[in-house]
Order: sequence, then structure tokens, then C-alpha cells
Amino acid sequence: MTHPGRRFGDGLAVGPDLGGAAEVAVAQALAPLEGAVPDLVWVFVAPGRLGGDAAEAAGRRAMELAGARTSVGGTSGGVIGDGRGVEHGPAVAVWAATLPGATVRPVRLTAERSEGGVRVAGLPEARSDDRVAALVVDPYSFPVGAFLEHGNAALPGFPVVGGLTGAPGGPGANRLFLDGEVHDRGGVGVVLGGDVGVRTVVSQGCRPIGPAMVVTRAERNVLLELAGSPAYRRLAEIVTALPPAEQELAGRGLHVGIAINEYADDHGRGDFLIRGVTGVDEATGAVAIGELVEVGQTVRFQVRDAGGAGEDLVELLGTEPAGGALLFSCNGRGTTMFDSADHDPALLRRVLGDAGVAGFFAAGEIGPVGGRNHLHGFTASVLTFR
Repeated sequence: MTHPGRRFGDGLAVGPDLGGAAEVAVAQALAPLEGAVPDLVWVFVAPGRLGGDAAEAAGRRAMELAGARTSVGGTSGGVIGDGRGVEHGPAVAVWAATLPGATVRPVRLTAERSEGGVRVAGLPEARSDDRVAALVVDPYSFPVGAFLEHGNAALPGFPVVGGLTGAPGGPGANRLFLDGEVHDRGGVGVVLGGDVGVRTVVSQGCRPIGPAMVVTRAERNVLLELAGSPAYRRLAEIVTALPPAEQELAGRGLHVGIAINEYADDHGRGDFLIRGVTGVDEATGAVAIGELVEVGQTVRFQVRDAGGAGEDLVELLGTEPAGGALLFSCNGRGTTMFDSADHDPALLRRVLGDAGVAGFFAAGEIGPVGGRNHLHGFTASVLTFR
């Protein structure tokens, strides 16, 4: 059932006048709210070649016009809104919502080096009715991997979604928006709690090839034996048995899924953490992957293609409609994977029932798989509002 006062809107505007684009995108996003003050607004700015100063001005303008109780967002190479994806700026996307009964707590994260390593400041104290955190972080100034590991240990099972900013220009080019202020380091976001129905979906976009196998010998991130045989031999047998088209997919990019729950009788979509195969050694039979692995874990090799990625996202979204959704889609998806940059936002709108959807193309996606938060690549990390 939809909450009677809960409304969602999204907007997108493209063009070299980023300030004007911000005005148009805000107006579009606020229209479905019918004059109500938004409880939460997200602002996504893709400055293109205009740079950080133009992005900062556009972000400030959008936050000012939206007049939300909480505003948050950041920059990237491309943005998502109005059912479309724009992979290269200049463009602005805005998402707005009224969330009666919900608590929205802004988060401003900073990281400082200390004798014991890196200290993260800005985390709010956990509350019993907290539901989810949504964050955008600057990958050059914030240790997102270590932060997620700490969070998994301190608050097991608490979901975090979001993405890494990726504006052109490298270190110092990104901007983060929070309640009228603009930052160029750290992270920003919100913790949502209270009466708010949310769900997280992380579509890793792969489909399995070959059987699931138990790791019988490994060293850190190197698979040495699978089911008692050299890992490379197992991999070669699987790939050789594939049809030619499937072999070509494997040749372009092979992945491995690491089972989250070793005790499950069957492992389906969403039960594997997907990581890339980073190297093989035919002489020793070793296969290196992008994750630490231990003896006794179950793995299954995977390939990624447009058809499989679309099916994966549809299946994980299910049939439950939503009023709105935030979408953090990898900058390696879009036209690199699909026929159109609109694929992910258009699919969400179709499956969720014409929901207000906005977000950005991320340089890395944050989301939970198997009850633990991870940093992903080539995924679509989604937060839906029921």
C-alpha cells in the first residue's frame, strides 16, 4: 500500500548552461509533489568539460531551488533521470520525495590519517529504527573499502547503497553536495529510518557457466585447485565445452562468483559475489581473482553480457511496484554493455510501475550481497521506495 502523503519525482536536463539545467531538472522533479516541501532531494551533476566550479554552482543552485529539508548528491561522468541515461555531461539530474513518517539524517563523512591508519569521522549513532544508508563518496579521498568492512563488523546486516563519484579530471575534480554546502573530499549521504519502506537490489549482471565447485586449495586471491583438480584445468574444460559465441564472451571478460552462504542447498542469482578473473597460469594451474578466497568456499565461473545483465536486474527487482528509486549504475554499463544508455533507468521504470528514478553512472557501486556491503563494478545498485 502506498503511503497517502508519499510522492516521488525525477528530472533531467542537458546542456552547457549547467545552472539552467539545474533549474529545469528541479522543476521537473518537484512537479509530482504538487507543491509539498520535499523531505529529501538528490542532485546529480555531470559537468563534462566545464569543470568543478561549474558543477559546484549547479549543485548549489539545485539545492537552493529545491528547498528540501535534506539535500544530498554529487558529481559523475553521467547522470540518470526522466527514464534516460546521459553518459557524458554537461547534464543535471534531480530526484525528490516526500517521506511522511520517515526520518532522514544527513551524513558528512571525512577520513584522516592517524597513527593507527585512517580514521573516519561523521558517522551518526545507530538507531533501532534505521533502515538503510545511501552514500556518494569521492574515491580519491575516502577509503570506501575499509569503511565498508568496518561497517559490516560494527553493524552486521545493515544495508548501505550508493556510488563513487567520477567526474572527469581525476583527484580534486569531484564535488559532493549536502544541505546547501559543497565539498571536494570525503563522502555525503543520508540514513533513512522510521516509517519508510525500502529495499536494496544489487544486480551484478552475470550468468553462470559450468558447475559450482568447492575450493580445495587456494592462497589469498589465487585459486589453485577446484574440486581436487588444478583450477586452470577446470576453467579450460568449462570454456572449451561452451558454444563458440559463449567462448567469445568468456574471452572478452571472465568472472567468478563466490558463494555467500556455504550451507545453501542451491545457489541462484544474488547468492554469489561476482569478481573478475585477473590472470591465469597454465604451468601451475592457478587462476587469480579479484577477491580473497578460502578453502571450502564454493565458486562458479561467470560471463557477463547484455541479455544476462538485463534478465538479472528484472529477476532481482521482482514484481513489487515502487513509488521511487535511486539508481547507481556502473559507468561500464550504459552503451558499453547495452544498445542504449537508457537501459537501466527505462527497465526500472517499466518493472517498478513508472516510478520516479534518478541517479548517476558511478565509478564503483556500493550495495549489499548476502547481508554484507561490498564495493562492486559493472553492477546496478538500486534503492527502491515502496
